[in-house]
Amino acid sequence: MSDKVEKVEASALHGRSLRYFDLVMAAFVVILLLSNVLGAGKVSVIDLPVIGLWPFGAGILFFPVSYVIGDVLTEVYGFARARRCIWVGTAALLFMAFMSWVVVALPPAADWTGQASYEAVFGQVPRIVFASIVAFWAGEFVNSVVLARMKVWTGGKYLWTRTIGSTVAGQGVDSLIFYPLAFWGAAGWTNDLVLKVLLTQWALKLAWEAILTPVTYAVVGALKRREGVDVFDEGTNFTPFAARV
Repeated sequence: MSDKVEKVEASALHGRSLRYFDLVMAAFVVILLLSNVLGAGKVSVIDLPVIGLWPFGAGILFFPVSYVIGDVLTEVYGFARARRCIWVGTAALLFMAFMSWVVVALPPAADWTGQASYEAVFGQVPRIVFASIVAFWAGEFVNSVVLARMKVWTGGKYLWTRTIGSTVAGQGVDSLIFYPLAFWGAAGWTNDLVLKVLLTQWALKLAWEAILTPVTYAVVGALKRREGVDVFDEGTNFTPFAARV
């Protein structure tokens, strides 16, 4: 297997066989769905030195990994293919929300006693679901655009500046949309609490990105060698709504 990597513009990928793109897209969607299903509804707590007990949403342990994979997609395959993955992820979230609503709403059998538990786990607050999907869509697109543009500006050097810089912007937009849209004015949520949670979650997501930087470097390097390309988005149409890949 050749390790030669060719620097190409994104348009040069049209019609080119990419062996691992579908696998990376599948990983992106799987982690996105699982982090929303398994992590969104649980609040956990850790005991930090000096600070003491600190609650956090369990989903934060894994949801930021979708941003890391989003970075990999844009860095290795370019914005257009990352755009396709973001739309696939958005469609998957919408279908998951619809399926959860239908399954919870179906009348349970008279001798089945799990309905209350099922509703507690899979029941949805429409406002939160809407906020989550909109925030993901906007945040991921900002993340991808910033990374792609920074790659051109830096000539492909200093990957860590792109992954962290794009996450600052993308997760910032995600948090700025999600928390106010989901919780501003909601019962039990003061404005100060919304802002505190927003900033805390944003900082934790950035920390995750920084911690996973060595993993990102390893995955990006391996994929570029195996695909044989290093894509630069020069002249790319960065609209989210373009149909062409």
